[in-house]
Amino acid sequence: MITRSIYVGTPSYLKLKDEQVYIIAPSTGEVKGKIPVEDLGLLMLDHFQITISHQLIQKMMGNNVVVISCDAHHLPHGIMLPMYGHTEHSERVKNQLKVSEKLKNQLWKQTVEYKIINQKDVLKKFGNYYEPMQEYLESVKSGDVTNREGIAAQHYWKYLMEPDFIRKRMGNFPNPFFNFGYAVLRSIIARSLVETGLLPVLGIFHKNKYNPYCLADDIMEPYRPFVDILVIKWLEKYPEGDELTKEFKAHMLNIATIDLKIDEKIRPLLIAAKITTSSLYKCFTGEKRLICYPKLV
Repeated sequence: MITRSIYVGTPSYLKLKDEQVYIIAPSTGEVKGKIPVEDLGLLMLDHFQITISHQLIQKMMGNNVVVISCDAHHLPHGIMLPMYGHTEHSERVKNQLKVSEKLKNQLWKQTVEYKIINQKDVLKKFGNYYEPMQEYLESVKSGDVTNREGIAAQHYWKYLMEPDFIRKRMGNFPNPFFNFGYAVLRSIIARSLVETGLLPVLGIFHKNKYNPYCLADDIMEPYRPFVDILVIKWLEKYPEGDELTKEFKAHMLNIATIDLKIDEKIRPLLIAAKITTSSLYKCFTGEKRLICYPKLV
């Protein structure tokens, strides 16, 4: 089932009533909106005067809804996910813990390859110089020991944006636009991992001891170019806009429902993410050898 993403950016009281999320204006008591909890996939809270009932929180956790809390700069700051989202959680974690380094290296190779494929297709989509990406793709080795991901990224950003653009997490405009989109994407991937019964903290490549979402950061890599498309389209439409407006955030929440091609079918990204994480687990158990990643339609 395709779920919805909701952004709340004004003073609000959120409560559960009749199995629905009620969004109420605190000053007037007016119901500004409502949505069945079972239809909700992502809820973003972006105001310090938002109150949410514990009953609603529990209901959302039971339905694998990811709740994103934004900070004073209106950027995603925290993610709330259920402790587990699969009936076989214990067994699946045990299988995750048994994964060999050799298999992890092969899975990371596949991940890097799909990221480069999608980056190449994004460059091609916008009419930019993409030909060298094929060489980088064909030379990816197990574990990406020659860092073809980084080399491809240099070419990608140079021709997607401009020659002197530096892609940085804490960089200047337009980096915050990409960072916001990646934060939403990371939340979606983490949700799918939990729903599959996997621990987001145990990565196949990312291993930073301070990072609680190493596996999510691994699996989201081939999905990043889809965020880039939405950001580029926004910047083309609003070239003078350098602030993360509510309209931009609403635009980026559409990432959950954009169509992708995965497993020879057209699926929304939210469904594609679950297909990817399910195939990842089957790779862990030996049922599959390849992770199922999406491509541009």
